[in-house]
Amino acid sequence: MKRLLYPLPALAQDSALLAARLLVGVVLIAHGWQKLDEYTLAGTAASFDDMGVPAARAAATFAAFVEVGGGALLIVGLLTPVAALLVALDMAGAWYFAHRDAGIFVTEGGGELVMVIAAVVLAIGAIGAGRFSLDGALLSRATAR
Repeated sequence: MKRLLYPLPALAQDSALLAARLLVGVVLIAHGWQKLDEYTLAGTAASFDDMGVPAARAAATFAAFVEVGGGALLIVGLLTPVAALLVALDMAGAWYFAHRDAGIFVTEGGGELVMVIAAVVLAIGAIGAGRFSLDGALLSRATAR
């Protein structure tokens, strides 16, 4: 794992990465599951269409499954850079189509939630998932050979 500008003990870094992955992963799964279960893919697609999202059905499917799957991958720390990139793209689309004209605050429809999620996953993707992850376990096994 890359060292931070202000080095912390490895245990603190790995613990912070685990906490960040767990917290953002739970939020992502909840939002993705809401698209699948409560809103349904058809309802999500209709909402996306109303917002002017191109290929609304495909975009709704992408968003729901990236949020559920990406959230799960982040929680376990597997394929972390790929999951982080897909989630960041999903959040960029959410910001552009749903929040860009509404300011910052979520209470006014603003983009603060999607902006923070994107920032967190980009940082995790850039730094890595840490030792307390499947990526970390696989990497340590590969380098031990």
